[in-house]
Amino acid sequence: MKTTELMQAAERLEERIVGASMTARQALQPEFNEVLSQLRASGIEVPSRLTKLDRELGEEAIEAYFESYTA
Repeated sequence: MKTTELMQAAERLEERIVGASMTARQALQPEFNEVLSQLRASGIEVPSRLTKLDRELGEEAIEAYFESYTA
């Protein structure tokens, strides 16, 4: 996939994630993370807003894991 296509994919996922429920956000997190990883591997600087969203999703996934573990 070209870098422009990767960036467009990341931005489309961002739009879906921002307005999504917690369950949907968690479902989209692995795909979003993979697209950002591919961008970085291509030498593209990932915009800070996308990096921040990726971190938020990761933190949400960790919290959900521990909540389900302690429940």
